[in-house]
Amino acid sequence: MQKQQIRKGFSKLNKDQKIDLTASYFENPVEAAQELKSYWHKNPDIQKRLDEFAENTISNFFFPYGIAPNFVINGNMYLVPMVIEESSVIAAASNAAKFWSERGGFHAEVISVTKIGQVHFIWEGHTDKLRSAMPDIKDKLIKETNSITENMRERGGGILDIELIDMTDKLDNYYQLKASFETVDSMGANFINSCLEEFGQQFKRFLKEDEHFSEKEEDCEIVMAILSNYTPECLVKTWVECEVDEFSEMDRNLSAQQFVDKFEMAVRIAQEDVYRATTHNKGIMNGIDAVVLSTGNDFRAVEACAHTYASRNGGYASLTDVRIQDGIFHYELTVPLSIGTVGGLTSLHPLARFSLELLNKPGAEQLMMIAAAAGLANNFSALKSLTTKGIQVGHMKMHLYNILNHIGVTREEKNQVVDHFKDKKVSFSNVKELVVNLRKGKS
Repeated sequence: MQKQQIRKGFSKLNKDQKIDLTASYFENPVEAAQELKSYWHKNPDIQKRLDEFAENTISNFFFPYGIAPNFVINGNMYLVPMVIEESSVIAAASNAAKFWSERGGFHAEVISVTKIGQVHFIWEGHTDKLRSAMPDIKDKLIKETNSITENMRERGGGILDIELIDMTDKLDNYYQLKASFETVDSMGANFINSCLEEFGQQFKRFLKEDEHFSEKEEDCEIVMAILSNYTPECLVKTWVECEVDEFSEMDRNLSAQQFVDKFEMAVRIAQEDVYRATTHNKGIMNGIDAVVLSTGNDFRAVEACAHTYASRNGGYASLTDVRIQDGIFHYELTVPLSIGTVGGLTSLHPLARFSLELLNKPGAEQLMMIAAAAGLANNFSALKSLTTKGIQVGHMKMHLYNILNHIGVTREEKNQVVDHFKDKKVSFSNVKELVVNLRKGKS
């Protein structure tokens, strides 16, 4: 095995050379190279497309692609595609979907779809003068980007507004041009960034050409021009509701009222305690991220935005809220989701395209509602388990297959172990002990 060292020119190697070099760090380079190649797609055209999604690609990294059935959202039934490696997430989503499908399903609405971009700049002039010039600056920036925005405007989107943000109380001479956009069914990152970079150049030109600005005030340093992944005005809300009595069989040790009271307390705790809120919201993102990934959208941007939104009031808190009134249980999630159904990987990745076709080719707003419903479904299932039998019973049963694969068992042994733990708690040590005993011929 080679000692790792700085490698120059790696990107200039062809794919086979990159694989050979990478494999040379292993004790058996031939076996390592074969393993990397074993995950290539059998269709060379598809593999070539996958290779071009990132740099220095040498193989594919597989995640399970699963289906959560029985999702009723605004009266429409969906098979929801989910890409995730964590045990029990798809099962939890499916269980919640089935439960609520018999109680009116998930209700959802898109509140707004505005996205944000910023031109960050340093300028030493008089703020009032710049603020007075903003109407003219805005007109120029919109006019000079007409060629960029033409196609988007034809689809119903474009630039919504441009405003000056004075941040000089935070950093010396620091300002922003904050722009808002409508990108219709696309996530719109490339569109927004192209507009913003042009804004920066045209803004500098305006300061030089406008007679109201002095020679000193002509100087402007554009620090950067980039979209923001925080989109608090790109919001979707989803909710479920039913009579409290519908929970009478949720747990044999709890009445329906006791269950909803305990469920409500669990939500309130997540609204007040940051440690619980983090795990609570992670459960929501289990469902949202899985749908976002399956449709070729940017789950890192979605994650960052959701957690920032959870902190919008000065402290990190639950993204969900619960209300129990007049015998009705109401549970809702409001979350920002900047995702799209055209452009990017949504059409280039074969399974992303498959996912969108499975969902009946939704627009961006419909996909926002589907992803949010998946998030609420996972969160509901998690809280249901936590407030009744505990999370580990279901989770560890789903994790049982991972344990068996880790130990390495035959198909016959796997069947025997799965049957044994149908009514017993699962742990790594218990599973391993049973396998050892089976191999010794003990009952």
